[in-house]
Amino acid sequence: MSDLLDHKASQDYSADAIEVLEDVEHVRLRPAMYIGSTDDRALHHLVSEILDNSIDEAVAGHANKITVALFADGSVKIGDNGRGIPTAPHKKFPDKPTVEIAATKLMSGGKFKQGAYETAGGLHGVGLSVVNALSTWMHIEVAREKKLADIRFTQGVTSQPLQDLGNTPNRRGTSVHFLPDPAIFGAKAKLRAERVFPLVRNKAFLTRATQIHWSCDPTLLPEGTSVPAEAILHFPGGVVDFLEGELPATQRIGEAIFSGSIAFEEAPGKIDWALAWPNLDDGQTVSFANTIHTPQGGTHEAGLRACLSKALRTFGDMAGVKKAAQITPDDVMNGTYAVLSLFLPDPQFQNQTKERLNSPEATRLVETALRDRFDTWLAGEPQIARAILDATILRAEERLARKQEKETKRKSATKKLRLPGKLADCAKNTMEGTEIFIVEGDSAGGSAKQARNRETQAVLPIRGKILNVASATMDKIRANSEISDLCQALGVSMGKAFDVADLRYEKVIIMTDADVDGAHIASLLMTLFYTQMRPLIEAGHLYLASPPLYRLSAKARTAYARDDAHKDELLETEFKGIQKVEISRFKGLGEMLPAQLRETTMRVETRNLYRVSLKDAALAEAELIGIDIPLDILVDNLMGKKPEHRFDFIQANAGYVQDLDV
Repeated sequence: MSDLLDHKASQDYSADAIEVLEDVEHVRLRPAMYIGSTDDRALHHLVSEILDNSIDEAVAGHANKITVALFADGSVKIGDNGRGIPTAPHKKFPDKPTVEIAATKLMSGGKFKQGAYETAGGLHGVGLSVVNALSTWMHIEVAREKKLADIRFTQGVTSQPLQDLGNTPNRRGTSVHFLPDPAIFGAKAKLRAERVFPLVRNKAFLTRATQIHWSCDPTLLPEGTSVPAEAILHFPGGVVDFLEGELPATQRIGEAIFSGSIAFEEAPGKIDWALAWPNLDDGQTVSFANTIHTPQGGTHEAGLRACLSKALRTFGDMAGVKKAAQITPDDVMNGTYAVLSLFLPDPQFQNQTKERLNSPEATRLVETALRDRFDTWLAGEPQIARAILDATILRAEERLARKQEKETKRKSATKKLRLPGKLADCAKNTMEGTEIFIVEGDSAGGSAKQARNRETQAVLPIRGKILNVASATMDKIRANSEISDLCQALGVSMGKAFDVADLRYEKVIIMTDADVDGAHIASLLMTLFYTQMRPLIEAGHLYLASPPLYRLSAKARTAYARDDAHKDELLETEFKGIQKVEISRFKGLGEMLPAQLRETTMRVETRNLYRVSLKDAALAEAELIGIDIPLDILVDNLMGKKPEHRFDFIQANAGYVQDLDV
């Protein structure tokens, strides 16, 4: 048998099973490997890949004009007046022009070696070729050395070889026009102006010497949009213009902005920055590496965090503010609006989508470049600096207060706070899926403790009928040991101090005997929850258990009845025709065997629970007796201090009483 299996496996896995895919085929088969996915974000990432090539030409000083045009058919055309992709034959592929190699071969490009670009965003040699592979068609025009050439592709494969279109003495640069392939991104997927325009606008802020000419077919502009059909985007102030547009002076702590642009002393590259401090809203950090937006931050943001937090702590120490020592980088950055643009050679991004910078040297470069300058700025703006420090300390104090509150809740959840001695707590440390049974008496508590699921079910025995809180003073309520134990077990306070977030259990279950005394105890407990912990009921955490009153057995058949009417029903249905049925009445939960209590009342799969809920708190109807009475008044009449109200209520409404089928 083993030989047969081996023979079959060798037939299935032969040399013919090994496929060799061309670059374009592999990209189309596994697009997520190159652009992360095929969703809307990935679709618009194609624009970034092509636009970044033009931006790199501008950053290198070879272009000062870029055009971006969005057409009605969903295609986009991006061009620049840079040097143009070389069109001469490539040395490794002498029968093909270099522009064709760049558009069809992965890992091809002009940014692997130093010289062509000092800093660049397109580094991996996959941008143009991947976009080409994922497009229905792509047309590339190159104006270079006063000649114009054109090459065309279909789904990444050359459909028209490079053609010489003649002389063009006044034009230079590259133009890439492409249509994303619906076979990859879906038939309904389409480039949207409201996503493309902000991307283009951000690039204009980062290349202050460059004009970006934007145009969009009017049919692509959604109603009410702020995206223009045409615009020339030029921001000489760079990142400062960006910050002032996002955070006007009226929304800042002081009007001054900490900003600058410097080249690194020890390495190629530079840094542009603009920082301000909101007086109301939280801060935000918008960072770029070689004009690539890095929404997930990275090592350049780490350098900024370290610089600002160390400088503020130093300033606070010099000003004699002891609390400055407790601030953290998070406290600082949560109150800072920062725009950071870093340029460095050979940056390391997390993946091809480049959402996070991983270059380790960026942290030191940013911190070193900004630290002395920020210290000097703080010293020159003492009033603003002190306001920033005070706001940061306030955030630190709020953070520490939240941490203390969370720690208190955690201790409560893990039973490190003092809990009532009679409480048999569950093992689970989190609230989800847990429940506490409130039972009357030690005998019932003993049975319940044996019947429970120890992982998720807790049991708290209480002694007899608790205090009627509707007729007691607040001092008397607080002094009651049973109520105090209940509050400690639940982890909550009473009255206005009650917070449902403090609750230690997901379900609070009142489990009393199935008789008049049990109903009275349940009503007293519900009165406590209604008057002192009403949000607990409103949030749906309070339940009533439904223990049986009778056990019926005959031969091998056993059933449980919750009341007399249910007993008679079972005799007519389950035990019909049986002469001798043994009927036993439970005097209380304590008389039930743990196995019986588990099966009938506590086991999730077999029990019946009734959720206690409220109607409109302002005007609730007592529907069980058909009377239109506000719930607050009803509770006061039935449970309040004046017995004459109960007497009057009973006399006035006795005629409405009927058998209730709960």
